[in-house]
Amino acid sequence: MNLFSVITFITIVATVWFIAWKKSQSINKDDEAGFFLGGRSLTGVTIAGTILMTNLSTEQIVGQNGQSYVAGMEVMAWEVTAAFACVLLAFIFLPKYLKHGITTISDFIEIRYDTATKRIISFLFLVSYMITFLPVVLFSGALVFNRLFHVDKLLNVDCQGAIIIVAAFIGLVGLLYVLIGGISLSAFSDTIYGVGLIIGGISIPILGLIVLGKGSFNGGIHSIIQNTPEKLNAIGALDSKLIPWPTLFFGMFFNNLFYWCTNQMIVQKALAGKNLKEAQKGALYVGFFKIFGAMFLVFPGVIAYNMFGETLKIADDAYPSLVTAVLPTWAYGIFGAVIFGAILSSFAGALNSTSTLFALDFYKPVFRPKASSKEVVRVGKLVTILVAIVSIIVAPLICYAPAGLYTFLQEYNGFYNMPLLAIILLGFYTKRVPALAAKVTMVFHIVAYMFSKFFLADINFLYILSVLFFLDVLLMLFIGKIKPLKTPFQIKENQNKVDLTPWKSGKYIGVFVVVCMVGMYILFSPIGIAK
Repeated sequence: MNLFSVITFITIVATVWFIAWKKSQSINKDDEAGFFLGGRSLTGVTIAGTILMTNLSTEQIVGQNGQSYVAGMEVMAWEVTAAFACVLLAFIFLPKYLKHGITTISDFIEIRYDTATKRIISFLFLVSYMITFLPVVLFSGALVFNRLFHVDKLLNVDCQGAIIIVAAFIGLVGLLYVLIGGISLSAFSDTIYGVGLIIGGISIPILGLIVLGKGSFNGGIHSIIQNTPEKLNAIGALDSKLIPWPTLFFGMFFNNLFYWCTNQMIVQKALAGKNLKEAQKGALYVGFFKIFGAMFLVFPGVIAYNMFGETLKIADDAYPSLVTAVLPTWAYGIFGAVIFGAILSSFAGALNSTSTLFALDFYKPVFRPKASSKEVVRVGKLVTILVAIVSIIVAPLICYAPAGLYTFLQEYNGFYNMPLLAIILLGFYTKRVPALAAKVTMVFHIVAYMFSKFFLADINFLYILSVLFFLDVLLMLFIGKIKPLKTPFQIKENQNKVDLTPWKSGKYIGVFVVVCMVGMYILFSPIGIAK
């Protein structure tokens, strides 16, 4: 970055923060609903923006493009098939969650099963966010930021020193976001950064195609179709190490349901909607975006392969190399602010969810049942500070991020994602499956998944999850048969805290999203532009 780029970067980041801060002032952040759920006041666009920016981080932007550099468009399954899960979130999961008036996913588990099961799930979420997600976001974000913008040269330090500085900076800014404005401040800033990410993100493949086509956008597309048609095939082989095509209907589908419909970090943003209608709008907007987000989260890796061949030693260098090759120097500050926003949003989003889980699922019910809202918020802020500091300290200690970092994170989630999904689905659709079934299934799954890592290591983990999900469901149903609840579970009436009137146009938008998803797969297949 030159001086102009640095000034541009600082100006954009400061301006976004100020605008978001002003917009969040109308929300009382001294009570639980205000700090943790933005006062349940978010609208569809804001919900979509904060979900997307919490979801998007550097391990996706760089990791998925790195994978597509190697394997081609089959990697787009992580993005495109998520659209169907977002449709299900809008029409199945959100109405049921909001009907119970919950604040966290584990709240529903407590209502349907028992408090012990709730605490187990909350603990697993906390450990997952603290041990893997938050430090990895900081580390990978700092690593990528340094690759893209040469912070080490700018500050005249070595690479490791630059990573420490950038990770600490991102961590501290993210901490201030959560402390000052709770979820509302980050949600409003996420919306602004989201627009920038769409514009900035899509500009990279456009510029890349123009460069590849020697000044012609269409020439760049023609070049890829002619030279590497196999890279355009989104249908992975049966033995693919990334995404075998049968898993699109099983392991990948179940994984998407977990992430988009039961993951506290994501669902919390939709629960902050002012009503069901706005929450559904947000979920469907996200679904539509995920389909076309593949064009800048996956397709640039294919462009990079056509531009650099196999000269890159590390696959994750594909996206940074493409950016530095095609982006004008005057735009570095703008693009840097957008990338910074993506990193910051994921960090702040997970940080807020971590403090929410601890304060509402452990501190208030276990340690201080009579605690006031202000006290709960204060403890949430203290936990936020502690978790942020730990993440900042741990992040630089992570070894050089491997090319498979994104897959590693997905595999780690496999320790608890399938049983959680089974627990929630059976909580929705059965009345006599007991809490014992949830506990036994959680233990069974963790042991079985760990076993697979040692003895079935050569089998794609999505195949493993495909089988384990059905085993988890069958085990819960079996226990429900032999030791059913004496009294069938009944939903208490009038627990909802917002209006549950659905979005009238939602079903048409939902169908349109699914049609676009199928269309994207037809395009990137042998009957489309691939061979």
